Amino acid sequence: MKRIVVLISGSGSNLQALLSQAAAAQLGGDIVAVISNKAEAYGLERARIAGVPTAVLPHQGYADRESYDADLMALIDGYQPDLVVLAGFMRILTPALVRHYQGRMLNIHPSLLPKYQGLHTHRRAIEAGDEEHGCSVHFVTEELDGGPVVLQARVPIFEGDDEAAVAARVLVQEHAIYPLVVRWFCDGRLEMRDGQAVLDGRALPAQGYAED
Repeated sequence: MKRIVVLISGSGSNLQALLSQAAAAQLGGDIVAVISNKAEAYGLERARIAGVPTAVLPHQGYADRESYDADLMALIDGYQPDLVVLAGFMRILTPALVRHYQGRMLNIHPSLLPKYQGLHTHRRAIEAGDEEHGCSVHFVTEELDGGPVVLQARVPIFEGDDEAAVAARVLVQEHAIYPLVVRWFCDGRLEMRDGQAVLDGRALPAQGYAED
């Protein structure tokens, strides 16, 4: 069983989707720790309820990102993970940390990458007049939200939708596709090779598996 460490900063709804799949023996790996940079993150309580060890490493008090990420890396490595999963971890990672976990760190982003990298994706999609939006699971690289995409899910944007409505619609899909991609990795079907996401030995297209 692959060892999984999950990083969070907030409520942990994607973490809960992963925990639920793990409890049903559908994740293909064990979540061995949940780490947060915020002690008040509700996701820590979700982990405790599931019997998963937790740790908090506040980022306040560090002189720079490099020194924080060095301690974070040491904390993560203490759990000997095969995979690091970012589930709403609201920090920009340093190149050194990203390189350390190259090919074994996943993130989910609430847009159809490469569109709307960064923050406020739902608002930007609405303001652009987009008719669809969605989420993307991707390997993490040094480019912010720029690593190779593994899987995307699309949702419609209806006339009159606000950010909350679109966010809720996207979140349902996040909870469906993130555990699936983690399962692919844990089952040995998914890897990052030469800067591309590879599933079952075949390089995936730019928008990932099941691209239209």
